[in-house]
Amino acid sequence: MCSRPSVPGPWKAISISKAINSQEAPVKEKHARRIILGTHHEKGAFTFWSYAIGLPLPSSSILSWKFCHVLHKVLRDGHPNVLHDCQRYRSNIREIGDLWGHLHDRYGQLVNVYTKLLLTKISFHLKHPQFPASLEVTDEVLEKAAGTDVNNIFQLTVEMFDYMDCELRLSESVFRQLNTAIAVSQMSSGQCRLAPLIQVIQDCSHLYHYTVKLMFKLHSCLPADTLQGHRDRFHEQFHSLRNFFRRASDMLYFKRLIQIPRLPEGPPNFLRASALAEHIKPVVVIPEEAPEDEEPENLIEISAGPPAGEPAVVADLFDQTFGPPNGSLKDDRDLQIENLKREVELLRAELEKIKLEAQRYISQLKGQVNSLEAELEEQRKQKQKALVDNEQLRHELAQLRALQLESSRNQGLREEAERKASATEARYSKLKEKHSELINTHAELLRKNADTAKQLTVTQQSQEEVARVKEQLAFQMEQVKRESEMKLEEQSDQLEKLKRELEAKTGELAHAQEALSRMEQGGSELSSRLDTLSAEKDALSGAMRQREADLLAAQSLVREKEAALSQEQLRGSQERGELQGRLAEKESQEQGLRQRLLDEQFAMLRGAAAEAQGILQDAVSKLDDPLHLRCTSSPDYLVSRAQAALDTVSALEKGHAQYLTSLADASSLVAALTRFSHLAADTIINGGATSHLAPTDPADRLVDACRECGARALELLGQLQDQQALPRAQPGLVRTPLQGILQLGEELKPKSLDVRQEELGAMVDKEMAATSAAIEDAVRRIEDMMNQARHESSGVKLEVNERILNSCTELMKAIRLLVMTSTSLQKEIVDSGRGAATQQEFYAKNSRWTEGLISASKAVGWGATQLVESADKVVLHKGKYEELIVCSHEIAASTAQLVAASKVKANKHSPHLSHLQECSRTVNERAANVVASTKSGQEQIEDRDTMDFSGMSLIKLKKQEMEIQVRVLELEKTLEVERMRLGELRKQHYVLAGVMGTPSEEDTNRPSAAPRSGASKKPPLAQKPTVAPRQDHQLDKKDGVYSAQLMNY
Repeated sequence: MCSRPSVPGPWKAISISKAINSQEAPVKEKHARRIILGTHHEKGAFTFWSYAIGLPLPSSSILSWKFCHVLHKVLRDGHPNVLHDCQRYRSNIREIGDLWGHLHDRYGQLVNVYTKLLLTKISFHLKHPQFPASLEVTDEVLEKAAGTDVNNIFQLTVEMFDYMDCELRLSESVFRQLNTAIAVSQMSSGQCRLAPLIQVIQDCSHLYHYTVKLMFKLHSCLPADTLQGHRDRFHEQFHSLRNFFRRASDMLYFKRLIQIPRLPEGPPNFLRASALAEHIKPVVVIPEEAPEDEEPENLIEISAGPPAGEPAVVADLFDQTFGPPNGSLKDDRDLQIENLKREVELLRAELEKIKLEAQRYISQLKGQVNSLEAELEEQRKQKQKALVDNEQLRHELAQLRALQLESSRNQGLREEAERKASATEARYSKLKEKHSELINTHAELLRKNADTAKQLTVTQQSQEEVARVKEQLAFQMEQVKRESEMKLEEQSDQLEKLKRELEAKTGELAHAQEALSRMEQGGSELSSRLDTLSAEKDALSGAMRQREADLLAAQSLVREKEAALSQEQLRGSQERGELQGRLAEKESQEQGLRQRLLDEQFAMLRGAAAEAQGILQDAVSKLDDPLHLRCTSSPDYLVSRAQAALDTVSALEKGHAQYLTSLADASSLVAALTRFSHLAADTIINGGATSHLAPTDPADRLVDACRECGARALELLGQLQDQQALPRAQPGLVRTPLQGILQLGEELKPKSLDVRQEELGAMVDKEMAATSAAIEDAVRRIEDMMNQARHESSGVKLEVNERILNSCTELMKAIRLLVMTSTSLQKEIVDSGRGAATQQEFYAKNSRWTEGLISASKAVGWGATQLVESADKVVLHKGKYEELIVCSHEIAASTAQLVAASKVKANKHSPHLSHLQECSRTVNERAANVVASTKSGQEQIEDRDTMDFSGMSLIKLKKQEMEIQVRVLELEKTLEVERMRLGELRKQHYVLAGVMGTPSEEDTNRPSAAPRSGASKKPPLAQKPTVAPRQDHQLDKKDGVYSAQLMNY
């Protein structure tokens, strides 16, 4: 390899300063080449970054743009270690991009996009060191980098797509800011933006080729549906890249610097593997000796003299007109020739003067154009500054609005505090008068709070009106800003118009120069052209003076707008100062009101605690009062009072926690404290009264528990009255003595009922719940059987099964409604008949009636279960239809027994009783429907063979008739025997159910029910569960129930 020329440090610094400057011109190739050679010389970019860090990049967007361009070239063509050196300065690159991204600057937006591209490039090449920064690798290296793992190929393709997106985004941003006309690419401002796109074209050509290779490789490993998103993204990038190459190839600037490849009309077809052979790698060609950027040439050449061949042409003209000179004699024609020559020389001298004057005039025009451009740039800067000031004003306005909202909230809190203070004073007076009026006072405070909310709404509306006034002021400021921007745009348009007129005049001067060259052929044409030029000169001078006057007027208008804007800013700052002062005053007032509110709330709490302390002290003093010895109380009432007091302890804890969280609201704590003191005092008094009737030892323990409860409660109330000890108060400590009182009350309750009676009372609810559960399970099983029948049968069988199961379902629903109604009626009976006794005591007292309910509920549940099992057998063709009919009759009888048992003690005017009777009739109808459905299904399913009498003689017919008569007699005998067995079974069932028992004394006073025939009474089968019978000597004579035979009604 050839040795690279060394680039000393000072020369490199000079090259960096010349390459990266604030002039709107492209970076010269020679300076960039020196910087790149310097990176190879020092094997890194340390020197480059040491100088680049010191550049004032945040001060100039053009300087930042050219820095990004140079950094891109250094990354591509510099030493490989440059990549690692740039990694250390990623944060600096990102900060520059973010800074210019937040500003409204045309170059700044490009810098933001360019820095993102550079960061993506650095990250990609550091992650994949196989790819150099120039992206020039062979297909073998690409295959090796991709590997054979499809996940790695997939990820590498996604990263290359992201890389390509950044490249294309930069090109689109540049073209968006430029007019795509050819002339733009020849201007220095356009070339400054277009120069970095050369590196973008080089990167995109390689990335396109690599993505095509990787996409074909992915399609050979994965299905096409999985890669649909990759194909859509590639097609979008393909069209953007093709449009970018086409637009760039049409510009003159790129034609002399780079040869841009042309992409095919359509993207490759990745679904066809053979399309890879049709792919052609795009190649970008850079000339070996790229021409240096030249200074723009003068539009009119004023330094060159007349053409060298012009005198010969003039001489030939004279020779043709007057002939060749004749010796040395001078006649009139010679003199005339000499005079004409002198005149021509004079004309040439005058033409030179005109050219010099035109050159000076053009220079003056250029200077004026440069000054106008400088003023335009100054106007742009002022516009940018105005936009920044506008953003600051918006931010300040938002802060002012926030402060106004805060002040409005503070005002509302102050007014609410005042109202709460007045309400607190009223509450104090009412608390001193009577303790029972505390709840009414609390309701009044709630109503006042609602009024406060209404007044707060009115205050908020007034604050919204102030906010609307501020918005109108902001809108007027926005209008002033827009007017200034419109004026700036008008001035920019005028400057552009002046530039166009100047270019037009420059073109006219060029035409004038051509006319002057032609004027040398004739004197008359030259003089007329000179007059024309002088006239045009005067007109152009007048036009320039007029434009200068217009520009001065526009500048004065801009200064007036700036003065108005500064006045608005000053006024806004003054208003902001006034609002801040008022806000500080409001904050101080609010702080005072808040402290006053806290003091009043604590004073209210302390007064309530003192009142509660007096109540509890009075209750504790009753324990030692001799007059209180005559007062007695039951343990049941003591237990109820202790339980109520225990429930208030949780509310007291919650109110204490809420008050510690918000010291400005003690209403919940005061309400809980009042209720607790009342119930705790009631518990202590009733505990003492209960101890007067209790044995000595339990009475002493109960009195001690009451004293401990009073001591704990008084200690808690003392802590609540002390502002220092209030946070350390523990209301939960009162719960322990209250629980002790509750436990002692439970122990003192009388236990006169035996265990058998308690079990009997609890068995009613248990059996009714079990019956409901059995019916629910039966309904669910019937639904399952119906679904199974629909899958396993069809035709007539399916119709019969569905009809039978539907009738069973309706029957179960009716039974469930009857059981629910019976339960409601039993609750009504118990509530109306138990008086002060408990539910268990009522059931135990009426034990015979309770046993009847239990037997009836068991029979209903058992019948429902048997009906479901019979229906299941019938559907599966394993049972008999007669079993289903018998189960239906049994269910009807069991429900009738339950209705009769519930009807015994019910009030005849009770709505639940009438509803129960309706449900009983519905159950009978549904049972009849089951029987009818079963019989019709049986007739429809069973085959009835028609007897064939053909070919039978009289003897055969007589013989079959005798056989059938014998069969009928056998069946009748079997029927009679079975009926006898059925009668015996029913008798035994009645004996077990207690029908044969002796009625109680109360039953003799009641009208006995007439017994029904054996056909109407259908007792359950032998397996039916029943309650164990009770002997006559065990029956309570005061049970108050009917005889057991009424249970089967």
